[in-house]
Amino acid sequence: MKHLITIVLAAAGLALLSGCASSLSSGAYSRDSARQMQTVYYGTVQSIRTVQIEGTKTPVGAGAGAVTGGILGSQVGGGTGRSLATVGGVVLGGLAGAAAEEGITRQTGYEITVRLDNGRTVSIVQAADVSFQPGERVRVIEARDGTTRVTR
Repeated sequence: MKHLITIVLAAAGLALLSGCASSLSSGAYSRDSARQMQTVYYGTVQSIRTVQIEGTKTPVGAGAGAVTGGILGSQVGGGTGRSLATVGGVVLGGLAGAAAEEGITRQTGYEITVRLDNGRTVSIVQAADVSFQPGERVRVIEARDGTTRVTR
């Protein structure tokens, strides 16, 4: 039984690592974005507002929590009591795992409003990895897939 528990926990750990959220920072690019043409606009920062960017909500957190909860629940009691504890562990573990995943991957971001040189005003939300000041000149970079970022 110990061997099975070790295998299940290792699998859950690998699943968690493979489900990590992609970065929302201005300096992070996906592999598919490399060597792709992007449109660059220039403008002036009008305002910055601190926001919370939701964490990821994938089945990975709930699944890992359910597996862990089920294993822990199966260690309680015997017979029907053990079965009920296992089911309860799966349900509660799944809920806890989903909440933990969302909380761990939540991050602070900036909503940056930029008045482009062409007269258009846009707002972009990105991770708070680089701070900007109102009046600062910036570049707004837009990829073909709609991904937009503000950089210096």
